[in-house]
Amino acid sequence: MSTRDLLIEIGTEELPPKSLLKLSTAFLEGIKTGIDKTGLKYQEIKPYASPRRLAVLITALDEKQPDKEVERRGPAVNAAFGDDGCPTPAASGFASSCGVQVDDLEKLETPKGAWLVFRSHQKGQSAQSLIPDIITNALDKLPIPKRMRWGNLDAQFVRPVHWAVLLFGDEIINTEILSVKSGRETRGHRFHHPEPIHITSPAEYEVLLESEGKVIADFARRRKTIHAQIEEAANKVNGKAVIDDNLLDEVTSMIEWPVAVLGNFDKRYLDVPAEALVSTMKANQKYFHLVDKNNNLLPHFITISNIESKDINQIKEGNERVIRPRFADAEFFWNQDRKNKLSKKIDSLKTVVFQKQLGTLHDKSKRVITVSAEIAKQLGGNEQQAVRAAELCKCDLMTEMVCEFPELQGIMGRYYASHDGEQSDVATALDDYYKPRFAGDSLPDNPISQSLAIADRIDTLVGIFAIGKQPTGDKDPFALRRAALGVLRIIVEQKLDLNLNQLVALSASTFDKSVKSEKVTNEVLSFIKDRLKVYYTSNQTSPDVFEAVISIGELCPLDIDKRIQAVNTFRNMEESESLAAANKRIGNILKKIDGKLPVDINIKLFEVPEESSLYDTLGNLDDKVSPLLVKGEYEKVLENLAGLRQPVDNYFDNVMVMADDPAQRNNRIALLNKLHKLFLEVADISKLQG
Repeated sequence: MSTRDLLIEIGTEELPPKSLLKLSTAFLEGIKTGIDKTGLKYQEIKPYASPRRLAVLITALDEKQPDKEVERRGPAVNAAFGDDGCPTPAASGFASSCGVQVDDLEKLETPKGAWLVFRSHQKGQSAQSLIPDIITNALDKLPIPKRMRWGNLDAQFVRPVHWAVLLFGDEIINTEILSVKSGRETRGHRFHHPEPIHITSPAEYEVLLESEGKVIADFARRRKTIHAQIEEAANKVNGKAVIDDNLLDEVTSMIEWPVAVLGNFDKRYLDVPAEALVSTMKANQKYFHLVDKNNNLLPHFITISNIESKDINQIKEGNERVIRPRFADAEFFWNQDRKNKLSKKIDSLKTVVFQKQLGTLHDKSKRVITVSAEIAKQLGGNEQQAVRAAELCKCDLMTEMVCEFPELQGIMGRYYASHDGEQSDVATALDDYYKPRFAGDSLPDNPISQSLAIADRIDTLVGIFAIGKQPTGDKDPFALRRAALGVLRIIVEQKLDLNLNQLVALSASTFDKSVKSEKVTNEVLSFIKDRLKVYYTSNQTSPDVFEAVISIGELCPLDIDKRIQAVNTFRNMEESESLAAANKRIGNILKKIDGKLPVDINIKLFEVPEESSLYDTLGNLDDKVSPLLVKGEYEKVLENLAGLRQPVDNYFDNVMVMADDPAQRNNRIALLNKLHKLFLEVADISKLQG
């Protein structure tokens, strides 16, 4: 079949930098999905994205769909004709929908009966006729939260569209894309080559744009070029550029013709905390900062210009001039904030509302003090330090630096506390209690930081649930899912032996009685369990293993983690399937017993050897596993319990549990009850799937 290359390009005003990569990926996927549905084959599909364009190049695309045989199955033959042999409405309706008479339909014989079918030969459509709809569907499905109109046009898009290229081989596919007529003329760089560029064939698109239009259209290659230029510029001052991937993506989305520019700033600003300088360079100016071999900030930065200037010093000086007042502000805030100790801000927290029904930040801090001190006590940390950290943890929110740079909350608390002479663990906690700030972030690693991090999040969870603002659907305005996951990650991954039932109850008791927080403790615990399930199932733990463990005991995440690891190991043993089935059977038997389950076992009532064998095995195992359970060595417990497989199998093969004699029946149920309880010390393995 004949093939041609296809080029699709949408030319726009500058697209949102933080959305460009997402838009490009979605556009590519939309075009690919649309083409795949048509049955058209192609060799390769490649996306292009720059600030002023979204494009896709498809090489060796079929010119036409393949012809195909179409078979539509209609009603069963016995329902298609009446006793008189005349077609029923079902048959007539089916034939009509196919555009033929009933006599033109065929019969299809299958093992399940005979059916009416319509068979036809469908000629494939040309690619030219299919592509416009594919493009329209792809554009309609782009992730654009709010579309805009421009001029007096009906089209809506994320930015105004100025041109559209649609070339199939050397031919234009004539159509309208977002109210713009398709053609073969693209545009180069806004300043270096604003004139139209005539494209003869799709294959020359990328090379022509770069050589003539001063545009590197390939996002990945442009990103790689910027990365290399940054490193080259950093080497000029013996520095190492810190290249944040998100910032690099954003800068790549803003630039069509990158030129790295090395700038400098006054060394005196290095006395300001580096995080404040880096924050304003990255967030406000999109600059890349440099560090020395010891990771100390250097008085240089690198910016990426979107123009090849004849006088690069003008761009350099302009960048330096822009950053200077921001650094001066940071220096001023740093000096002003240190004139008073952080602890002087405690009373000012009374003026800031945390949540209308839950009081001020000062109220929240007081509640957190109680829970944080208890956690520190359980972790063997210094309770007084935990109290002090909780007192100060919100104070940096009242500083001028954090008011100007909110992303520095916690970080500035650490700096100011250290300057005030607070103990090092207290100062560290003021920053670390925000961790994990994002997925994959490090965790607080000392008892004071851990206590504060857990206590603050639990307070938020209990309080917000108490006022009925818990997450619904995909809405989570108070980031409670993240808070719960943070608590769980800290406890599990830092191996902290804490009971969340107790901590949630303690937190609930610290709220004002009018909040009625005690009524939501079970709801909060259930919510945390749901997050725990997500945590494990996203880390390759099957849901049935989680359910087997979570149904046992209270919410102690570290203990649950040990049990999950043990059950994961157990289910790989050959005995696990048989014992899981036996436990399920035992559970079903015990559920049917009315009243209190019998627990007394009388060995004199044993009638067959299998009863004695199971009883003796259970007795021996009791002695072995009891100390292991105390130590939390659940894997060893289950290894021992795996030895029950043969006695249990023999028991069910040879013993009638529900005997006619009540004494005999109760004795056998008591034996099964003991067996069931022994497994439940670790997990309800009856929930394991085969």
